[in-house]
Amino acid sequence: MREFIVEADGGSRGNPGPAGYGAVVSDAATGETLREAAEYIGVATNNVAEYRGLLAGLRAAHALDPAATVHVRMDSKLVIEQMSGRWKIKHPDMKPLAADAARVFPPGRVTYEWIPRERNKHADRLANEAMDAGARGEQWSESTSTAELDARPGPPDVSSSGSASTAPATAPEPDADARAAQAVATPGWAPADMGAPATFVLLRHGETPLTPQKRFSGSGGTDPALSDAGREQAERAAALLARRGTIQAIVSSPLARTRETAGIVAARLGLDVSLDEGLRETDFGAWEGLTFAEVRERYPDDLNAWLASPDAEPTGGGESFAATATRIAATRDKLIAAYAGRTVLLVTHVTPIKTFVRLALGAPPESLFRMELSAASLSVVAYYADGNASVRLLNDTSHLR
Repeated sequence: MREFIVEADGGSRGNPGPAGYGAVVSDAATGETLREAAEYIGVATNNVAEYRGLLAGLRAAHALDPAATVHVRMDSKLVIEQMSGRWKIKHPDMKPLAADAARVFPPGRVTYEWIPRERNKHADRLANEAMDAGARGEQWSESTSTAELDARPGPPDVSSSGSASTAPATAPEPDADARAAQAVATPGWAPADMGAPATFVLLRHGETPLTPQKRFSGSGGTDPALSDAGREQAERAAALLARRGTIQAIVSSPLARTRETAGIVAARLGLDVSLDEGLRETDFGAWEGLTFAEVRERYPDDLNAWLASPDAEPTGGGESFAATATRIAATRDKLIAAYAGRTVLLVTHVTPIKTFVRLALGAPPESLFRMELSAASLSVVAYYADGNASVRLLNDTSHLR
């Protein structure tokens, strides 16, 4: 059984104020640094930032080996005593973070030790880098970590994750997986004082038996499960998301194919899955299970009307795109409020994902017919406190190749 050391820290310039965390996972036997994590989290207290650092470190360790044992070392007496069960957790902001941290590994596989601040310099440095990046309107990136650069001088050395571990001037271009994953944490143009956005990582479910045949498959049909190919696609998406460690929660459509995809990712990330009816696919009525050509042959007038107007319903009382948009907008607003400043994975379907993107761009309804969205693809939209949105990624499938 592998054993990891997790060192974590968090800080706030103002308490509460602009805050960030840092976490390091190392091999207990060799001392080798295996994973770093850091993030600017907007306005928060020191204690919340410290808990966020602990949670990020545990999740990074879980992504490396879910069967490992972990020894946590932090200079926060409060976090160590509370997570060890000796002190009660009274603050409402810390209770859910502590509960999330306790669920990453089974009870008994994580131990805690308080250490002086001078022995926690690596994590402290990462937390300060994250806060410095936030002050510039950016997010921390492993490829620009000064701690990483100082620790590995000399010629270029590419780590197992594919990211460069030397100075940017000599670092190779990141591969497609790295570019796609980095988009999850890119801040866009928002000023630092606005705080971190609510970031939706939108994952379309993996293939079902109907997907390669290009048949209408909404919420009113047979509710197919994933095929073998679909489960493999979900595993690949899970591996990419685990490498970055940025996902803090998972919400899924209640349909079978999305629940199965979400479950595969959740098992890799050590997270629970919440279901939301608002994320279900459009109901295609009598067209469920048919190809586009079959619909054209059987219901030509209804299909032409549907293509011409977002208010038109599929034959047999299906759901119009206008109704879908209303549902997705309400779901979006609810989730933004629930996950403000956090990164959440939404496992859903073609029409909902396209609608999230269309609404973020302010694009017309006909743009839905001009987007390609592959099975198990990733898209990313960030939502800021001023009401603006930023589309960061669309239909990325690099993890599937």
